[in-house]
Amino acid sequence: MGRMKRELIERDDHGIEATRLIDLLHGKVAVHCWCNRCSHSAETPIGILVAQLGLDFPVPEIGTRMRCRSCGSKDVATRPAWQADVTEQRAAAG
Repeated sequence: MGRMKRELIERDDHGIEATRLIDLLHGKVAVHCWCNRCSHSAETPIGILVAQLGLDFPVPEIGTRMRCRSCGSKDVATRPAWQADVTEQRAAAG
């Protein structure tokens, strides 16, 4: 990520606390990874990330340490995989 883009994001996000791996561990939520180059996506189990990065690591910064398995790009975005949990809860309820 370029310096200008990073500074803009930091200004916009000032005061907003990022979700950390410990938050996902308690909710048993995986991390959704998305390649901004080829659109390849995958979910990474939380246990692997905690073992490598620690409990206090911010989820949005995980992408800076990843490489796409499909195209090799380092332009990877990460977020909690909340949607899968919501879909499963709706299916169980209805």
